[in-house]
Amino acid sequence: MTAPNPIDQVAEALRDGLACHVAVVAGAEPLHPRAVAAIAGNVTVIAADGGLDHALAAGLRPAALVGDLDSVSADGLAWATEHAVVSRHDPDKDLTDTELALATAVDLVPARLTLVAGGGDRLDHTLAALGALGHPTLTAVPIVEAWWGRQYLRVLHGPGRARLTGLPDGTTVSLLSAHGTCDGVTATGVRWALDGARLGPLIGHGVSNETVAVEAEFTVADGVLTIVVPDR
Repeated sequence: MTAPNPIDQVAEALRDGLACHVAVVAGAEPLHPRAVAAIAGNVTVIAADGGLDHALAAGLRPAALVGDLDSVSADGLAWATEHAVVSRHDPDKDLTDTELALATAVDLVPARLTLVAGGGDRLDHTLAALGALGHPTLTAVPIVEAWWGRQYLRVLHGPGRARLTGLPDGTTVSLLSAHGTCDGVTATGVRWALDGARLGPLIGHGVSNETVAVEAEFTVADGVLTIVVPDR
């Protein structure tokens, strides 16, 4: 008889609506208070390896710990063993711990998915983590976002639409096509409006725009568009 998958057990327990907002905590740096405030309340938290220690330090209680567990502290692992579902993976894996944790989050069928990390000095880890938000499996999640340090990101899988409200006039907002070409990009409520634009991969066309209205709206017809607010 095959033993039940513990992640499946968590998913079954949370499908009654408790998993409408799932946050994945990753990275090697402490979490910024703004990011912690953004995931306060009725949020299911999943920790990617060493992200567990930063989640606990911020007062969060993850429901699951996912990864090869080479970065989490001994105390953190002991806490998770007692209080959370632990899903240990072989270190010789093709996916990063963040990708594995995001896949676990998607299995919970959330309405909102937030990746939270304090940042870090590994550019390769940063690119891989943010790149994972463009994975096709996340297309079904209505809201995909991230906090990287104090920077806020919203990721739109086309066709997609996002409204950012409450930003003071002059707030910097950048649009990046980080996962390939984006078509049909529009931006309103900003100094340099876009109307059906095409953005090539990682070009400067959409970088350093500015809000000029109470509400800024962005759409993408095809592709994955990343909206970055450097200091929300």
